[in-house]
Amino acid sequence: MTRQYTDDHAAAGVRAELPEIETWPNQFAGYEIEIVMPEFTSVCPRTGLPDHGTLTLRYTPDKHCLELKSLKQYTLAFRNLGIFQENVVNRMLADVVKAARPVSATLFGEFTPRGGMHTKITASWERKHTTGGGGRRKQGEKSRGR
Repeated sequence: MTRQYTDDHAAAGVRAELPEIETWPNQFAGYEIEIVMPEFTSVCPRTGLPDHGTLTLRYTPDKHCLELKSLKQYTLAFRNLGIFQENVVNRMLADVVKAARPVSATLFGEFTPRGGMHTKITASWERKHTTGGGGRRKQGEKSRGR
């Protein structure tokens, strides 16, 4: 039996050029933001069939918050992009972390059933904090400097 999914299918969309996610300066510390994107769509890179789902981003900002209009434009760029659901969640989380440099971030992808299968994907990231003495910074504590 020959494999139907190729390495090209697996890597599809992972390095695609997408709009920049903009940020704005955060004014407060120690809180969490949740953004729900209920109408997310992308395309299966092998079949060309649409994937629909809800993406939920939870993050604790540090110095920057995500600008929502740019995040919406970013997610709309996936609409015709061939990319596996797992790669959507991991790619988007990496791009959010790169743009905002949060204290922590988790992205949940819940994709509607196709062929009787409902998929939930979760990817998380947390900054490793150290201070001059080698200790960890407490949740919500603002950093001094970069």
